[in-house]
Amino acid sequence: MSNPAADRPLRVAIIGAGPAGVYAADILTKAEREFAVSIDLFDAYPAPYGLIRYGVAPDHPRIKGIVNALHKVLDRGDIRFLGNITYGRDLTLSDIRSMYDAVIFATGAIRDADLDIPGIGLEGSFGAADFVSWYDGHPDVPREWPLEAREIAVIGNGNVALDVARMLSKHADDLLTTEIPENVYRGLKASPVTDVHVFGRRGPAQVKFTPLELRELSHSRDVDIVLYPEDFEFDEASDAAIKTNNQTKTMVNTLTNWLVEEQDTGASRRLHLHFLHQPVEVLGEDGRVAGIRFERQELDGTGNARGTGEYVDYGVQAVYRAIGYFGSELPEVGFDARRGVIPNDGGRVLDEAGQPVPGIYATGWIKRGPVGLIGHTKGDALETIGNLLEDRLNLPAAERPEEEAIIELLAERGIEYTTWEGWLKLDEHERALGAAASPVQTANGPVERERIKVVPREEMVQISNK
Repeated sequence: MSNPAADRPLRVAIIGAGPAGVYAADILTKAEREFAVSIDLFDAYPAPYGLIRYGVAPDHPRIKGIVNALHKVLDRGDIRFLGNITYGRDLTLSDIRSMYDAVIFATGAIRDADLDIPGIGLEGSFGAADFVSWYDGHPDVPREWPLEAREIAVIGNGNVALDVARMLSKHADDLLTTEIPENVYRGLKASPVTDVHVFGRRGPAQVKFTPLELRELSHSRDVDIVLYPEDFEFDEASDAAIKTNNQTKTMVNTLTNWLVEEQDTGASRRLHLHFLHQPVEVLGEDGRVAGIRFERQELDGTGNARGTGEYVDYGVQAVYRAIGYFGSELPEVGFDARRGVIPNDGGRVLDEAGQPVPGIYATGWIKRGPVGLIGHTKGDALETIGNLLEDRLNLPAAERPEEEAIIELLAERGIEYTTWEGWLKLDEHERALGAAASPVQTANGPVERERIKVVPREEMVQISNK
């Protein structure tokens, strides 16, 4: 094994241009070192930002700040973005390793975790990740979504569950100030929904969402929040968490305040928050969702829940499971099918024998699983980059390390890739679409549209490369 030449930059490929990939690239460029680095950031989508563009609700309160931070990193010009390139199809691992000294996988986790209960496969039962992809204008999902239910169950007590519930219950006109695509606005506008129920397995002190996400629920116009006194149970572990954790204390205070406040304002839609409910079966009629059955739970003193033997049914016509994301296996790279991650030690990818594979690394959710907030990926990236730099002298040197080698290969294969300059064109185009459609007359009065997101992949590529 030979180490990369000392008289040229260290060539690094990062697969995935979401927060994990961008943070890794940024940390590598800023690391203390006595050698140059050259980084190419690849993504399967024509546009950068990954989860921020295609996995977060368009009205998410923090989305603009995160996008601005990622934009600043990529706009510096020292990291090259190459989009519309699918790893495993357009480029193989052998291709990448021949042109880079190291490769970092930052592909995230984009599919729904399974919920193994009877009836989960009925028509009208959906994964939250698929719904999020639809309302975020993912280029590879159908343009229409079956929004036919008046009563909907959302299973889960994390931020994604709240995003999904908020998007389902919110009036479409109130989303026009976001980058919501036209097809999504039309679909949500026609939705007949009246009640959205969010179910968690444990108590109010064990929820996994954050205070900001919780408070955001109360900002939806003409939507009542409904809670139930019988769901407010606190054990010794709950009391300890409330006393020692400010976030838990804030959320419990918010929920209990809502509980004692007047809930019925006569709003046309209601968002119900239920706790201590374990789903056991999705009920069907003629092959479609007709309800959902839960076993009531009780806390066991440690903050965990156990069944009471009491069952309760809710009549709903759609079920969304938001119990977590799960990673997808990548060609030519090991995969832990139980955890949904690439096997690794501190970001160093491991082979079947548990030994590090020289020059291959992972960061973000594909490294540690889909837990934590976006900001946690910075710590992940710092660890991975630290280990990569520690390994530098033992990395297998690229055969064709020149920066134009990858461009020549893409051209040779006829792959229509996009660039950062192309993204700036698309960004400007989407903003212009928003300006041209403004102001929009809504029930709340005229609103300005900041942008309208372009959805079709071919159109995104065309605009980027014109």
